[in-house]
Amino acid sequence: MKAFDRFITAVSLIMLAVIFGINYIMFSKKSDDIKLYKIEINRIEQEITNGNKINADEYSTILGIYEYDADRNFYNTKNEYVIREINDTLYRIEYNDNSFKSKFIVNILLLILLLIIFLTLLYIRNNIIKPFMKLSHYPYQLAKGTLSVPLKENKHHYFGKFIWGLDMLRETLEKSELREMEQAKKEKTFLMSLSHDIKTPLSAIKLYSKAISKGLYTGNKQIEVAENINSKADEIEGFINEMIKNLNSDFMKFEINPADFYLSQVVDKITSYYTDKLTALGTDFNIGKYTDCLVSGDPDRLEEVLQNIIENAVKYGDGHYIFLSFSDEEDCRLITVSNSGCKLPYAELPHIFDSFWRGSNAGNKQGCGLGLYICRQLMNAMGGNIFAEISDDCMNITLVCQKTQ
Repeated sequence: MKAFDRFITAVSLIMLAVIFGINYIMFSKKSDDIKLYKIEINRIEQEITNGNKINADEYSTILGIYEYDADRNFYNTKNEYVIREINDTLYRIEYNDNSFKSKFIVNILLLILLLIIFLTLLYIRNNIIKPFMKLSHYPYQLAKGTLSVPLKENKHHYFGKFIWGLDMLRETLEKSELREMEQAKKEKTFLMSLSHDIKTPLSAIKLYSKAISKGLYTGNKQIEVAENINSKADEIEGFINEMIKNLNSDFMKFEINPADFYLSQVVDKITSYYTDKLTALGTDFNIGKYTDCLVSGDPDRLEEVLQNIIENAVKYGDGHYIFLSFSDEEDCRLITVSNSGCKLPYAELPHIFDSFWRGSNAGNKQGCGLGLYICRQLMNAMGGNIFAEISDDCMNITLVCQKTQ
């Protein structure tokens, strides 16, 4: 803010210096400079000398031409004038010197311009720069975890979508934090319950094993004890399977805002975003021809899915080409993202949509194995589907979107 205040001060001083310079140039002219009214007075004098009739309206600076009249006050007038003796007769020639008026008008216009610039800069300072300075601290507050205070829009709405986006981010982070706390509570409760349940059969197994080691059981009783140990082991195995099942259950929540939207709404965004980016990487990026149609789902989520797939194509392909093609099947629109240079073994293809799974082609590339898993969850949540196939060293991932009737 201080830097912008200094900028306003500098601009104002520069404008004042310009006004001063223009005035210096205008008023420093020599007094004997030729002026229009002087030229017209000389012309009038020549015309009268030659005996021609004179009309003051024919001259731009002449207000009136009067012969000497003893009965009237010849010299009494409010206008500027000169007295000339022409053909032994005195003439009063009144004129209007516009030079001072012009200089005055120029100064007024310059001052108005200065005022407009100053007020414009002041308006920008108070209604754009100052509110934005307040917004600049908000991401820092979000990073610290201050999520309970909503972000208010100013009355001019210059940052409408930006503030709306930040507030949505705050709400998302707040919900995520609550979900994490709830999940942590559930996990802790589950582990405490599981540990308590395991202790009972485990204690029984330990008692049976001590008794057997001391030779307390023989014959049929020993067989019965062995069966009891096996039963308790099965019980513990059941608890472990339950724990594994809970760990493998969906751990991410996906919010969908269902709506009907035109497919071009998403494809145009993808085209705009990736055309320049992939061109810079030297990758041939093409969008196949398609007829626009209404599909059901969430346009933002569908865009997210396509971005995830294209980013994977960039990361794991050979960079020669990425191609989007379209087809129809019954009441569905199919969108296929194809990329060259697929090195994933065909046997691993069924696992690419599993969470935290990474193929043998990942190498040292960064990733956590969640991209395609998220794509599958989002497509299922939107009532669609996703599948993949490998053909001629080309990875083809197809999205199935429900068309609106």
